[in-house]
Amino acid sequence: MLEKASIERLGASLHGQLVQPGDGEYDDARKVWNGMIDRHPVLIVRCADDSDVISAVDFARQQELLVAVRGGGHNVAGFGTCDDGIVIDLSQMKGIEIDAAAGTAHAQAGLTWGEFDKATQAHGRATTGGLVSTTGIAGFTLGGGFGWLVRKYGLTVDNLLSVDMVLASGQHVTASPTENADLFWGVRGGGGNFGVVTSFEYRLHSVGPNIYGGAFFYPADKAKDLLQFYREWAPKLPDELSTMIVFLTAPPEPFVPEELVGTPMIAVALCYAGPAEEGNQVVEPLRATVAPAIDLVGPMPYTALQVMFDATAPRGIHAYWKTEYLHDLGDDAVDVLVNHAGRMRSLSPFAAVHLHHWGGAIKRADADSTAFAHRDADYVLNIIGLWMEHEKPDQHIAWARDFAQAIQPLSTGQVYLNFLGDEGAERVKAAYGAARYERLVALKNKYDPTNLFRLNQNIKPSVE
Repeated sequence: MLEKASIERLGASLHGQLVQPGDGEYDDARKVWNGMIDRHPVLIVRCADDSDVISAVDFARQQELLVAVRGGGHNVAGFGTCDDGIVIDLSQMKGIEIDAAAGTAHAQAGLTWGEFDKATQAHGRATTGGLVSTTGIAGFTLGGGFGWLVRKYGLTVDNLLSVDMVLASGQHVTASPTENADLFWGVRGGGGNFGVVTSFEYRLHSVGPNIYGGAFFYPADKAKDLLQFYREWAPKLPDELSTMIVFLTAPPEPFVPEELVGTPMIAVALCYAGPAEEGNQVVEPLRATVAPAIDLVGPMPYTALQVMFDATAPRGIHAYWKTEYLHDLGDDAVDVLVNHAGRMRSLSPFAAVHLHHWGGAIKRADADSTAFAHRDADYVLNIIGLWMEHEKPDQHIAWARDFAQAIQPLSTGQVYLNFLGDEGAERVKAAYGAARYERLVALKNKYDPTNLFRLNQNIKPSVE
């Protein structure tokens, strides 16, 4: 039981806000993106600056409280909140400084990718960011990070220049290639295991304000033909073109003809990080070979592409995901994708399947330069169970599990951390491999030996 006086001292030390059960803001403050997660922390610290983070970490350590750290709150496993512990909420920390000449951005951890992109696009710059603009930059970056620019410019961690963070001891440090270099290696893919990152310094690239991108939409009965073409076409693509296959239900959007709304479809979403004329030439074989029912590909603002899928992931929706890496799209893989995606028509219209084309700059990077692993895969599969609150979860969860079980024999056996639910220690190890995982354990022993930061895809210290 926390003493009232100790809570009052914590509140008095803050520049931000301390939220407790019974406060008017409490119910909203405790919620995260995934509506399945319904937890009740004893305290929520809405941090205004780094000193608030230090105060919250010190308090949690001294009181032996369970700690949840929240940036955007988009983590599908719901690690941004907890029962009976303290939430260190960074969502009010939204400062960003752009140095266009140097090509860098210094961004606080409460920013979403939509907010980040708005600031950087004012200078015609961007870095690899999320596919949904409401995703927070923090957890996304710490888990690896990929999006529309990934094949040209690499993972988000490949564009990370430094971080500022608060350790379990309450010490505020900078990690970079020249300062706490071992810690810098670990945070680039090791998740939130080593402390609370309060700000990120990114490398920016000349992108926008307009790019060549969008999506082609096809009836679901074209899925097999499309995937068979795609598996031959995608490996030959230049690094400038990043693509994603999407199985979905056609939404009631203005660009969807009335007769197609609510029907199962397959889409190819894409972004060409280069001149529009070149992008059009590269994409033309796809457009010509399998004629789309809806063609939304052309020059568009980069920020418009970044919000294209926002409506598919509204805050509060219930979510259950599965993820696997694939080396190729052989006939067996195509059959599993088509058959199991075809079962979505009996589920919520929000259910989806994303197949991301890997390669390019991801594979060219030094495999040992970051904690992020598995750069040699060709595709990342995300099986996305999404449904509204009034629906029963069982069928959605069963669909995702059955799909994952069917594709697993054809997968690499590895997983992408940011798409991983709360699936246990062995799946976390699969995100790294044995040697890299042991190196991360050594870092955990050094920087968080008591596992204060354990509400994450946890790397357990051996000295706990």
